[in-house]
Amino acid sequence: MASGESELAETEATESDYVVVGAGSAGCVIAARLSEDRGAGATSVLLLEAGPRETKADLSTPFAWPSLFGTDVDHGYASVPQPGLGGIAPRCPRGRTLGGSSAINAMVFLRGHRADYDAWAAAGCTGWGFDDLLPYFRRMESVPGGGRAGAELRGDSGPLRPSPAADADVNPLSRTFVAAAAAVGHPLTDDFNGARQEGAGLHDLTVADGIRQSAADAYLHPVAARRPHLTVSTDSRAHRLLFDGDRCTGVEFTRDGRTVRAYARAEVIVSAGAVDSPRLLLLSGIGPADELRRAGVAVRHDLPGVGRGLQDHPLCGLVYEADRPVPAGRVNLSEASLAWRSDASLPGPDMQVMFIHVPYHPPTMTAPENGFTLGVATVPRARGSVRLADADPGTPPLIDPGYLTDESDVRRMLHGLEVAREVAAAEPFAEWGAREVLPGPGVTDEAGLRAFLAAATGPYFHLAGSCAMGTGAAAVVTPDLRVRGVPGLRVADASVMPSIVSVNTNAAALAIGEKAADLIRDAA
Repeated sequence: MASGESELAETEATESDYVVVGAGSAGCVIAARLSEDRGAGATSVLLLEAGPRETKADLSTPFAWPSLFGTDVDHGYASVPQPGLGGIAPRCPRGRTLGGSSAINAMVFLRGHRADYDAWAAAGCTGWGFDDLLPYFRRMESVPGGGRAGAELRGDSGPLRPSPAADADVNPLSRTFVAAAAAVGHPLTDDFNGARQEGAGLHDLTVADGIRQSAADAYLHPVAARRPHLTVSTDSRAHRLLFDGDRCTGVEFTRDGRTVRAYARAEVIVSAGAVDSPRLLLLSGIGPADELRRAGVAVRHDLPGVGRGLQDHPLCGLVYEADRPVPAGRVNLSEASLAWRSDASLPGPDMQVMFIHVPYHPPTMTAPENGFTLGVATVPRARGSVRLADADPGTPPLIDPGYLTDESDVRRMLHGLEVAREVAAAEPFAEWGAREVLPGPGVTDEAGLRAFLAAATGPYFHLAGSCAMGTGAAAVVTPDLRVRGVPGLRVADASVMPSIVSVNTNAAALAIGEKAADLIRDAA
């Protein structure tokens, strides 16, 4: 037991080689990979998850994901009021069960463009370029024969089984969207995770045999029961890290109303996501010193970047009503998308339209039920933060994604609305009698469209970057994911992204978990 940490006589204590905090996308990968028996003695791993085990049938039903927000499998966070959204404080769903946000998300599986990751390497994160990560993208997935892209780009023996909706199950409106995008000049791709990573097409989904496949489904459940050295502890909320001198030696958490201390013989890996990873560091006294003092937390290590750099893709939906019944989704509510560059000189796409074959808009708006949505998103330049309101682990964090606070983000979103309208006006949609209802065809001037953006933009639930990896003073972790200045501690999840990828973030988070496991094992 670490010195100076024995003042609570009734506190339970446990010890393992590694303690992983958070059973989300990256945490499930790390726990599963570290507990693999490699012939030199089993490595013991304790995986902590704040939420319960999977408690709802709807977790497995792909098209039921919107019903999961605000339930007991969601932390139920909200952002602080957003000036760029007229002072609205949008919800920030975060998965609170095994699988984390991969258990409640919309199941879109996109790696992103190689330029996303090459930018990480160019910024000093050696070993994190696209070619460096490709083996991990391949290792995580099973796409028979490499699928449409071939074995050099897709894996065929991993635990995850991503694929687009089967031909018989694709919603006809999804095909209409792809045809409409092609009709106005966008290229087509038959695999966003293959050689062509932009254009329009049907995207992969983390749906296998008609059922959601979360990170827990893919990585954790198949192995946990047969690995006695892997312990999964649910309803276990970490509230501070433990130290021996300057070295992190464990985690204090609560379970069943009791305080438990979990000590790590090797390392502690924080994989609690872009909100709760920086939050745990801040509660433990690791972060901007002045901010910690204002929150009533004793400063252990002044690390200015903790909680800074938060990003999310702003998402704004153009909603259309159809004059014929829109078929219900058989696989998911979103099966197709479009990626393009707002400026041809960019190395990769920075814009996305996610096609959703139901009306999707903020709760402050209404639209006819028989309709569909073209959800416009961009890679933001705006950066926000995660901060503490006070030193109480039970107090919700202050989450500020900074939606539409950068004028360039607004300009690109306006461009995205124009592109989406052009697609929706294309001939293939004519058979559906598509009629724009949000914002409505009368809204064409810039002032009206800016007002619509402010009212209709909300989160894409892709929070990232709040414990950014890098080499400069603002970096929280080094390229091997070690927390700067704190031995024995790493962070590995979407929070370490130096810049957000251009698409949905789940595939990138899984790859971070895969690479993290190798970095940790190589250092053992």
